[in-house]
Amino acid sequence: MAQVVADRRDIDFVLHEQLEIEQLSKHEKFEEFNKKTIDLIVSEARNLAVKELLPARELGDQEGCVLENGKVTVPESFYNAYALLKEGEWIAMPEDPEWGGQGMPRTVSLAAGDYFNGANYPFMMYSGLTHGAGLLVHEFGTEKQKKLFLKKMYTGEWAGTMMLTEPEAGADVGLLTTTAVKNDDGTYSITGSKIFISGGEHDLTENIIHPVLARIEGAPAGTKGISLFLVPKIWVNDDGSLGEFNDVVCTGLEEKMGIHGNSTCSLTLGGKGKCRGTLLGEENKGMRAMFMMMNEARLLVGLQGFGCASSAYMYAVNYAKERVQGKNLLQMLDKDAPAVPIIQHPDIRRQLLTMKAYVEGMRSLLYYVGYCNDMVQVTDSDEERVKYQGLVDFIIPIAKGYVTDRSFEVCNHGVQVYGGYGYIKEYPMEQLVRDCRITMIYEGTNGIQAMTLLGRNLGMNEGRTLMDLLAEIQKTIGTAKEISGLKEYASQLEEAVNMLSNVAMHMGKTAMSEKIMTAFALGYSFMEVMGDILMSWMLLWRASIASQQLKKDVKKKDAAFYEGQLKSAEFFINSILPVTTGKMTAIMNANDAVIEISEESFGG
Repeated sequence: MAQVVADRRDIDFVLHEQLEIEQLSKHEKFEEFNKKTIDLIVSEARNLAVKELLPARELGDQEGCVLENGKVTVPESFYNAYALLKEGEWIAMPEDPEWGGQGMPRTVSLAAGDYFNGANYPFMMYSGLTHGAGLLVHEFGTEKQKKLFLKKMYTGEWAGTMMLTEPEAGADVGLLTTTAVKNDDGTYSITGSKIFISGGEHDLTENIIHPVLARIEGAPAGTKGISLFLVPKIWVNDDGSLGEFNDVVCTGLEEKMGIHGNSTCSLTLGGKGKCRGTLLGEENKGMRAMFMMMNEARLLVGLQGFGCASSAYMYAVNYAKERVQGKNLLQMLDKDAPAVPIIQHPDIRRQLLTMKAYVEGMRSLLYYVGYCNDMVQVTDSDEERVKYQGLVDFIIPIAKGYVTDRSFEVCNHGVQVYGGYGYIKEYPMEQLVRDCRITMIYEGTNGIQAMTLLGRNLGMNEGRTLMDLLAEIQKTIGTAKEISGLKEYASQLEEAVNMLSNVAMHMGKTAMSEKIMTAFALGYSFMEVMGDILMSWMLLWRASIASQQLKKDVKKKDAAFYEGQLKSAEFFINSILPVTTGKMTAIMNANDAVIEISEESFGG
């Protein structure tokens, strides 16, 4: 079976036809990134993903990580893959070249990450967390901290993590008990235990730099008293050389449902009283720093889930074309009719088109977030900068929560297309489902994403950001209304968007009333509704472009691709969007059953 993890034609479509990303090269910041350069980057990412990362996915799942005497060994196949990732300077693609990045548009880095995460996201977690930790150093670090740590992290010489979670402090970080005591030399002695730390200990690099949330003695309770510290596994001397072991000990390695190739660790800091760190940013401002990083981390998790979905779809559609089973329904009464590939069966086609529509819509949405990030970097208008940053902030909970939900659904469909073979380890679907499942949980469960969307983002910029988003959708609707064959779909989406405006206003008012509990009980449905509307938008946008292209003299293969875009939009808007409007009706009804049911009535 073909070893594919993403559809290059679709990636090119989003980059060049939908977002016209090469236009960024007109700006000085991205002047080196013309179409030729962008295509070369994507091609090189694909080669690395297919030839090196993908073969290591199954091997990494089988071997897993091993903890022995406090040291973690990663799967054998990961070492060469990591060396090549470092050599290609892929770890901090959009960051400043001065510190080891490539300075490329974030949208282009997402296209490369599309391939990398689709091929082997458990492996990519090591570099993804390193990049995220590096962002904290870049944003909040002193010149000394940047000089000591940043380039070595962005180039992959050293790794990084995020040390937030404790046994009694998961989503409620304010309950953490890790403490920091200031020393005479300005460092802090750190004492505490952390759990569920992805990449917390491993042997891919000689050092691991841990951003750690802790409370300085005497600081206020709750999140107001949390500070952020930079704690290396091996102490780094002022001249950049490595010093002594810094008393960061791995005490356990989680046995997980999936992502076996990534080391998920329990870590003890200062068990022997010898763990030191330096303050990163200001005292008692640790949560502010971590929230800055959350957009990056949550977009990455969305990309991880999507990588599983993209890979699952590519495998499923190829399998359905090859797997021969059963007669075509139109020939059921012909005893001599041959068995046909299962892609000819209506229910298989239903599942494949569902997968296709979601994968295409999610790819466009994730890349669009990257595009908005890039526009923040290049626009000269303060108003435009606020607008695009607002769109990023507003969409992030959907890009994490909704996208990973639907990605898991796509993977489930993939298992079903394979039938019994999808449930066994010999085929890739079983691992993809297991690996995808965690993306709905970490970096804030999807329930928390829904709460963020409702409680924080809905009223962002006094509601202006939501209006900006709806205005962008209306632009696409206006364009589609002028295109023969798309007017009906545009009108259906317009009706749903108008309904959404009323639902959003209703939810905002309810969340500020005595029925706040009811509002948040409906918050998840609201996130799903927002996600469905954004999918419909992206698919209609894509269909508008495809319809125009089909008026030209295009190659047969391109014509099939463009026709597929029209069918994705037709299917989603006719088959899924009506369900969305039903959910909006349910939200407006604001039923209180979830809140009124007694704890005893749940049983147990």
